[in-house]
Amino acid sequence: MTRFPSIDEQVEGSRLQLDIWHPDCWTLEVTADTPGGLLGHGVYAIDGKATGRFTAYGRSVEDLEVLVDAVEASPLIDDVWEADQHYATDVGTPDPENVTTGLVVQYELTNSINDALVSRGFIPDEPVRMTDGREYWTVVTHEDRETIADRLDEIREEKSASVRIESMRSLHSGLTNGVFRTDCLSERQREVFELARTRQYYSWPREVSAADLAAELDISEATLLEHLRKAEAKLLDPETR
Repeated sequence: MTRFPSIDEQVEGSRLQLDIWHPDCWTLEVTADTPGGLLGHGVYAIDGKATGRFTAYGRSVEDLEVLVDAVEASPLIDDVWEADQHYATDVGTPDPENVTTGLVVQYELTNSINDALVSRGFIPDEPVRMTDGREYWTVVTHEDRETIADRLDEIREEKSASVRIESMRSLHSGLTNGVFRTDCLSERQREVFELARTRQYYSWPREVSAADLAAELDISEATLLEHLRKAEAKLLDPETR
């Protein structure tokens, strides 16, 4: 049964971050075995097929080529073509130092979970992140908590999916009021910031130390604090790079 954090009763909607796995998904199979990742910018039904626009990214040209080769070789896709200049570095990627390329991919509609979410009122609020064999969706919805729980259970059953709620924030007036938008963060900055937020690093008194968070991520405390500093700077001033 889905469990939710406590939130105020007077809400106008919610913003959820979902960790999703579902079978026969090419993005999950490809990213599970290759370096780098994908950003999903929308999936549409065209001629009976799912057609999605993606950004593939890696830490090096070699990593990106491995990823694109894996996409092209996937038996779960029907067609793929590159839509951007090769190895561009300014496509709104999760990390400025990544190399990227744009992809358009066609595949079976039944293998997409997009419609199952959108048709139940879960509207994507950021590009969908796919990395290490998981999909990370940030969605907004105006449904109440009971309806959200019921609809997520429907999706789990319909798509044989694992859907885990990573976080849930109430929206009181406008969809982004009081909510930090994390789509400006790099992949590593987002991971560190979300862990810190989940572990109540920003509560007072703090429930976890920077040293504990660093140990959990197997990085030095100085590196963790540097990631947090950069993430906080971007969140407070989105123009910061």
